[in-house]
Amino acid sequence: MKLTKLLTGTAIGLAMAMSATTANAEGELTVVSWGGAYTKSQVEAYHKPFIEKTGVKINSEDYNGGIAEIKAQVEAGNVSWDIVDVELSDAIRACDEGLLETIDHSTLPAGADGTPATEDFIEGTLYDCAVANIVWSTIFAYDSSKIENGPKTMADFFDLEKFPGKRGLRKGAKVNLEFALIADGVAAKDVYSVLDTPEGVDRAFKKLDTIKSEVVWWEAGAQPPQLLADGEVAMTTAYNGRIFNAVAGENKPFNIVWDGQVWDLDLWVIPKGAKNKDKAMDFLKFSTATEQLAAQASWISYGPARKSSAPLVGTYATNASIDMGPQMPTSPANLSNSVQNNFEFWADNADQLNERFNAWLAN
Repeated sequence: MKLTKLLTGTAIGLAMAMSATTANAEGELTVVSWGGAYTKSQVEAYHKPFIEKTGVKINSEDYNGGIAEIKAQVEAGNVSWDIVDVELSDAIRACDEGLLETIDHSTLPAGADGTPATEDFIEGTLYDCAVANIVWSTIFAYDSSKIENGPKTMADFFDLEKFPGKRGLRKGAKVNLEFALIADGVAAKDVYSVLDTPEGVDRAFKKLDTIKSEVVWWEAGAQPPQLLADGEVAMTTAYNGRIFNAVAGENKPFNIVWDGQVWDLDLWVIPKGAKNKDKAMDFLKFSTATEQLAAQASWISYGPARKSSAPLVGTYATNASIDMGPQMPTSPANLSNSVQNNFEFWADNADQLNERFNAWLAN
């Protein structure tokens, strides 16, 4: 999700000894996430203070999502990942397949204001095998220096006559089908009821047909900002935090269009049989505490999963003139025509829709 190239599957040893020395280090932990600005926010808010507090060395690895690698490790009985940042539909699916350790929510730390964790986390963010850390969103963006009077709606993204040029889309069915229906006039609140019918699926693919010839497909979260910066696309879907980072951190003239955003959760999971299960659980508790979640929100525009974190969210870590509150997907102004990813729908339908998507892509 979420600076510039994902080193997929490659361990990035974070040589952050901090105050802990090799002599008093308490072992190692492999933390897997999405790379780029997102992982940087976790390194600053989670990894570094955890290393300083415990002496545990953190090896950070990046991946492109899904549960295939977790499943392969668990089934082989050789689990090298200790804790993984996953999307909600993948967390549900992996838990259902017995690939994850269960998590006792009563052991999670209370909020900074004393509220028990089970009451402090936003509703729908705690699961049998997963604990959420952030609310993020897939949006679309464009380069305002290249497009005057830019797009305002999801329909504009699909309008090649009004806004000619290539479009960037993530290579997969999820989110693209929702975007297509919204662009075709389906109200955000009705997207999944329509998509849950054969006719709705046909309608979504028919809408995607209208831009298929102009699509540049991306897979890693670092790619969309680069596609925009290089002028390879006129506009692209992207993770909101990636675009924010390009704007705030690299001064790119990119604009986010929030209309039709599909928002989702990322959660920590521990693969079944993780070699450092106890340390992974310690890291999970530490990183989802009130203060750590608020600290992450100062580095990237993803909303904290805890209610008690919101009042602690302030300005951008490297530019105090930027108020982070309005940058969050959960800001009221950004939610007016939004869709929450339906994890149940995707847990049930991901395989068949991705199969159809791949067949569609090949034709």
